[in-house]
Amino acid sequence: MQSSVFSRPTCLHSQQATGTVRAPAHHRSSVTCQVATQEAQQEASSTSSALGGGPKTVRTAVMGASGYTGEEVVRLLSLHPMFAVSALTADSQAGKAYSDIYPHLVTATKVPNLVKIADVDWNDIDAAFCCLPHATTQEVIASLPSHLKIVDLSADFRLQNVDTYREWYGGEHKAPKLQQEAVYGLTEIYREEIKKARLIANPGCYPTSVQLPLYPLLAAGLIQTEDIIVDAKSGVSGAGRSAKVNLLYTEIAEGINSYGVSAHRHMPEIEQGLTDAAKVDVTISFTPHLMPMTRGMQSTIYVKLAGGATIDELRTALKNRYDQEPFVTVLPEGTVPHTRYVRGSNHVHMSVFPDRLKGRAIIICVLDNLVKGASGQAIQNLNLISGIPETTGLLQAAMFP
Repeated sequence: MQSSVFSRPTCLHSQQATGTVRAPAHHRSSVTCQVATQEAQQEASSTSSALGGGPKTVRTAVMGASGYTGEEVVRLLSLHPMFAVSALTADSQAGKAYSDIYPHLVTATKVPNLVKIADVDWNDIDAAFCCLPHATTQEVIASLPSHLKIVDLSADFRLQNVDTYREWYGGEHKAPKLQQEAVYGLTEIYREEIKKARLIANPGCYPTSVQLPLYPLLAAGLIQTEDIIVDAKSGVSGAGRSAKVNLLYTEIAEGINSYGVSAHRHMPEIEQGLTDAAKVDVTISFTPHLMPMTRGMQSTIYVKLAGGATIDELRTALKNRYDQEPFVTVLPEGTVPHTRYVRGSNHVHMSVFPDRLKGRAIIICVLDNLVKGASGQAIQNLNLISGIPETTGLLQAAMFP
């Protein structure tokens, strides 16, 4: 097996040679978001940037800006106090104003017109978000100058084993050295490794929603590694912006459909992370479903308790792990997470329930598939690489109603 894309981080409940995973300041409620944002800006202004020393604006490029994840990166960057959008690429839309394809951003006056990747002057760019399709990404990133900090939102660098990549994505990996260099960007778990990285493999939406609740429980030995069942549901935006018959309103409305049954590409990514937590091989049963809503994701996870563990112990372990995390909230006992309450935000809500079957638990985790499941987590990671508070530009409360 190749060098791990994880760079072998510290177990959540022990210290190893790589150091410990540490949390930032205490979780901030939506009431204090404005104050926290001001504090983050003040801290950012006094922090030396990892991209070149001294406080400065980080010049970013967004490749693949015509897709939903690219758009979401641009939307969030338009409110970011330390990052500037210096280049937007979409080869098929080159020459157009960005508001021509996303009219809601017509007021984002500092957003440049779209260009081809070949026309970007990378000397004027400090960092790049790569929102290109799988397989395309690896060749593009391999061609970029080495001074760039890169957050890749495709799956090209998430899997640590090239044979696993070939099996699930149907082709040879064309940048195996970069694959070994990449650090997996599940921020709350691999924070210390991310801070030192140049290339981040941003996690998928489903893997984020499954690994965040299960990693601490497996690391603590509170749940069994066998018979983990994940019933996951996503909004239609997770399928991308391409015009497809099965994504038309009349095809998707008023119905739910499963897809990728027993063969979804996020399965090996999830198992890779859970194996890292448990230190033994973990396999899961995973079935995703497409829901008739624009955005949002819910993973309902069924697990077996280990070694006489109780529901209270699971809940306590999650609260101890995430109480000081700004974007992960373990809800009070009996509170059911709802995708509506994280919509448009970088927040994650989770809760633990007893199963009526003895010795089992049900864990529910919700997030916005486009924000914490993709673009928001990408910005959170670039914040870390840039040496500024990871919450910068991301403390918006969820949209409601």
